[in-house]
Amino acid sequence: KTTTIKMAMDLIRPSAGSIRLFGHVPRDPRAKHRVGYLPEHPYFYDYLKPQEILDYFGRLFGIERAERRRRIDRLLERVGLTEARNRALRKFSKGMLQRLGIASALINQPELLVLDEPFSGLDPMGRKEMRDIILEEKQRGTTIFFSSHILGDVQHMCDRVAIVSLGRVVREGRIDDLLTGDVRQTELIVAGISAEARNQLTTEGLTLTDLGRASRVVCAADQATSVIARLISGGATIESVQPHRDSLEDLFLRETRR
Repeated sequence: KTTTIKMAMDLIRPSAGSIRLFGHVPRDPRAKHRVGYLPEHPYFYDYLKPQEILDYFGRLFGIERAERRRRIDRLLERVGLTEARNRALRKFSKGMLQRLGIASALINQPELLVLDEPFSGLDPMGRKEMRDIILEEKQRGTTIFFSSHILGDVQHMCDRVAIVSLGRVVREGRIDDLLTGDVRQTELIVAGISAEARNQLTTEGLTLTDLGRASRVVCAADQATSVIARLISGGATIESVQPHRDSLEDLFLRETRR
């Protein structure tokens, strides 16, 4: 994934095939001007300060001085670095550098925002802030392309996904099409299962987990009705029934294990 992103950003050149951004090759300034990029491991000169880094990138994009200052103030506030604007970057944590990285990727108000593992190194609060920024950009009409191993965030934010395994795209499409919402398994919380019923269910390959006063039973969705009936007839009490639908993680594991 990172190699593909680096080729799209013109950091390395492909040995075959072609890439187009807005109809141009990646090295064309007309394409670069419309793109914001956050690498997986952003590097900054550690003796500079956040406002100096952002001012430098703004100058590279030819943004007029007054407008640069306005954008820098707004971006530092958005990523939570206003109080650290005059602190040298060598004193920044990994998470703070990641937030500065997203600010630098947004300085030119890009039409396409490319993020390589944007949640890397962030604590739960930092991940939420990063998600909020990405969703804000999405609502503003920015096209966002990112790679991530945090599949819950991907499922929550993305319209389309591609699953890559061993360098090949094995599934691709809209989230709504890939995750049909069909119930594949049913989880039962059951009290009072007899030893005989427990042995029978285990023999049939069902998963049983002891929870102390109750047990968790997981079965295929089409088995649930018959399993519940048998448990009740054996004197057990069904405390809850929870259908399990496919998540993006379930789909990913199935596709990459094939």
